[in-house]
Amino acid sequence: MTEVHRYPIRTRVLHWLTAVLVFSALFVGFVMVNSLASYGALVRVHMTLGVLILVVVVVRAANRFTHRTPALPATVGSVEHKLVVGSELGLYALMLAQPLIGWAMVSAGGRPIVVFGAIHLPRIAPFDADLYFFLRQAHSVLAYLLVLTIAAHVSAVLLHTLTLRDRMLSRMTFGRDAIEQKGAPSEDREGIMTVD
Repeated sequence: MTEVHRYPIRTRVLHWLTAVLVFSALFVGFVMVNSLASYGALVRVHMTLGVLILVVVVVRAANRFTHRTPALPATVGSVEHKLVVGSELGLYALMLAQPLIGWAMVSAGGRPIVVFGAIHLPRIAPFDADLYFFLRQAHSVLAYLLVLTIAAHVSAVLLHTLTLRDRMLSRMTFGRDAIEQKGAPSEDREGIMTVD
């Protein structure tokens, strides 16, 4: 069996919290555009989820870029390593851009931006029908890009975990691991010793 170098607990919590929020927002968004009866209520839920995603992703990005990540399994080659880093950066960019574009879209549409049922957020774009139309299209395109990026991410992790059996998924899961030694130093790709 391969030794697993897990992410710190805070990183794992932020990862799964982000996943739940993003899947919820995407689901509500796709239901919302096909629901006339509940459209208003779904929009309010969707906006609240979007703001939560924005806050959590900012915290997550600060955590990610101020702490080293554990070493990738030996099954990840140098080219794939570059793809992993690039896709991670792309995913962060999409998760930050999507709620900001949604916020700007609602602002340009002239509707009040109310989250959590009572908190009014300021407008971040001027009232403008053409801008609203452009931002609405951008918001839809980014939603599909986000779905594709997440699907690629999940597929890659499952490929490694189920086919290469390098326990890639275990890096981000919870519970005790028979091989993992809590607090044991791990060496990243640059050879720097870190302790989770």
